[in-house]
Amino acid sequence: MATRAGFILCLIVCALGVGTSHARADTPPPAVIANGVQIGSVDVSGLTADQATAAVEKAYFARVALRVGHHGYSVSPHHFGTALDELDGAVQTALAAPAETAVPLEPTLDMKRLVKWVKTLAKKTYRAPVAGQVVLRHSRPFFTHAHPGRALRPFTTRMMVRNTIVAGTRTTIAAPVRKLQAGSAKSEPVIVIHRGINRLYLYNGTRLLRVFPVATGQPAWPTPLGRFEIVVKQVNPWWYPPTQDSWAAGAKPIPPGPGNPLGTRWMGLSAPGVGIHGTSEPWSIGHSESHGCIRMQIPSAEWLFKRVQIGTPVFIIPS
Repeated sequence: MATRAGFILCLIVCALGVGTSHARADTPPPAVIANGVQIGSVDVSGLTADQATAAVEKAYFARVALRVGHHGYSVSPHHFGTALDELDGAVQTALAAPAETAVPLEPTLDMKRLVKWVKTLAKKTYRAPVAGQVVLRHSRPFFTHAHPGRALRPFTTRMMVRNTIVAGTRTTIAAPVRKLQAGSAKSEPVIVIHRGINRLYLYNGTRLLRVFPVATGQPAWPTPLGRFEIVVKQVNPWWYPPTQDSWAAGAKPIPPGPGNPLGTRWMGLSAPGVGIHGTSEPWSIGHSESHGCIRMQIPSAEWLFKRVQIGTPVFIIPS
């Protein structure tokens, strides 16, 4: 019996010995990073080396989001050749660091690529200002609303994108823009010519300044209707016969002087061959007597000449 009991005890001891040997041969659990340790902007507490590497790469290579006005854009840091050359060393430092340690990490990127990308974004998001337009409403000038434009501020935008990539943080960037003011014509002169009643109305914006009697075109050579603008101004102009019109056949140019049919001032319109001018035939004012132009008394034409400019809109309407 004693011999049998000893044999059994030997078997138990041997079994325990084998188990202990196998336990010692097992791979020890991987090392983890202490609590409160950060690599760059990423908290890697309790992570293994592989887990920490993956977490840092995920944070630093996440897409960068921007907002320009009401539109959103995004770009991958890889687009700028971003690299984490010091990540392996940072992870090893973090594994050996005590709790609450900040391990620095600064990625590198190609600024030339970033400059090119922001330049493209600036072109894509540029909005030109739209000036208020003058139109007629009930035969009077009316100005539509102007709309300002915008232009991206490229240098500041580049720095914001760079800093976001380097910091490893990802919040949407509100890209800075410069507001482009639209011009306003609300205080500029506007001419409205009522062909049917032979009257010229001069407005300053929407405010009526003066009304002049004028002569407009004969039925055979009517003054054109539509919107035009003053494109040329001349003091003491020469008169040159229009070669394309039969009524001027054989006529010769007339120099400045009392007999000049244009008077002392010429305000040519964007309608070919048509203008506002004085006249050597003052009796024609108030009638449809011209060959398409708008005639005024010479003193009236001189007064108007001083108050209009190249680009002044001229509306010619039938009534």
